[in-house]
Amino acid sequence: MASSFRSRKLPGVETTCGLLLNELQMIWDEIGETDEQRDQMLLELEQECLEVYRRKVDQSNRSKARFHQLLADMHAQIVGFSSDLGIRPPVMQLEKQGSTLKEELAQLKPILESLKKRREERLQSFQDIRTQIHRLQYEIAPSLQPVEVSVHEGDLTQRKLEELQLQLQMLQKEKNDRIGKIVDYIDTVHHLCGVLGCDFYSIIREVHPSLDDSSNTQAKNISNDTIARLQSTIQSLREEKKRRMQKIQDLGAALLELWNLMDTPIKEQQDFHHITSNIAMSVDEFITKGALSLHVLKQAEAEVERLENLKMSKMKELVLKKQAELEEICRKAHIIPEACMGLDSAFVAMESGIVIPVELLENIEEQIMRVKEEAFSRKDIMDRIEKWQTACEEENWLEEYNKDENRYSATRGAHLNLKRAERVRATVSRIPGTCPSTREFWHQD
Repeated sequence: MASSFRSRKLPGVETTCGLLLNELQMIWDEIGETDEQRDQMLLELEQECLEVYRRKVDQSNRSKARFHQLLADMHAQIVGFSSDLGIRPPVMQLEKQGSTLKEELAQLKPILESLKKRREERLQSFQDIRTQIHRLQYEIAPSLQPVEVSVHEGDLTQRKLEELQLQLQMLQKEKNDRIGKIVDYIDTVHHLCGVLGCDFYSIIREVHPSLDDSSNTQAKNISNDTIARLQSTIQSLREEKKRRMQKIQDLGAALLELWNLMDTPIKEQQDFHHITSNIAMSVDEFITKGALSLHVLKQAEAEVERLENLKMSKMKELVLKKQAELEEICRKAHIIPEACMGLDSAFVAMESGIVIPVELLENIEEQIMRVKEEAFSRKDIMDRIEKWQTACEEENWLEEYNKDENRYSATRGAHLNLKRAERVRATVSRIPGTCPSTREFWHQD
């Protein structure tokens, strides 16, 4: 082997390795090494070279294996990322025949980085949507544990993302619906508080502090509890509005009755027109601010109480006035009034509460109406009687005038009496049946 090695012309003798071998042979010649010794040293040299080559080959094989493993890992990652994203792996489209491992690595690296970035962005989108869903769930139901939204990193497909987006949109719609409902409820509370004269901000803060826009606090609470409390508040305010409406209408009716009873001047009534004008309105028609406030109720109550107290003091005067009116009508119509309770007894009964003043006045009013009807039916005969009575009175005056011996004297006013006498004689002559016996009968009657 040594001889063949010596006889073989080494390739690249001019190389550094060839120069060193020639220098080594020159040294051996100078030393006088035998062929056996030279062959032995050349064999050792060859073995050492083989060891070096073997180590380099093994090192290169390990490097090749690592490249293959890197390629396999990159292929696996690309396939995995593509699967997570729900897309087709782009690896097979980019592979080329005859490409070295390093070239393949260089081709796959930007693809892997692009997919990795895309996956991270998709995962972040999932996380953002999940965070928004949890936030909306808490806003809608803060007392309940939010439903866990699972995000599997192995399923980041567009379909799964759209499912979460749809869930988010539904929650957002529910939130918007709740906000719209709460805004409507707040407007209703504001309107009712205005009509009732209540403190709107105090009432709305009792429902939930976040509903008070003037406080500039957190966003409005839109939970079921807040909606239920708003509904309950509105129901309570509506019931209070209905109760106050009934009370203000009763007070208005009482005012009208008392005004009519005591002939209250229109000017005094105008101060309470805002009360009496509402007695026929429905509950939904009360929309004026402060129309049913406690101030208005107290104002009406105070006026009714004042008029009630005034009514008793004026009741005697009203009864006397109506009684006098009745007697005057009866006197003129020559009608005997119906027998009724004496005035003194009536006043005592009114003060003790046995007789209601209004009923007593109504009784007198009814008598007045009946007497007026009776008087109207007698109008013709009463006119004749009145003329007859007037004529008789004139005749009596004429008789007295004729007995006066000084009727023709030139005293002051004598000529007026003379003219009257002539007028009376003409009047008496036109009334038939005017005679002393008739006159006597009339006076007896």
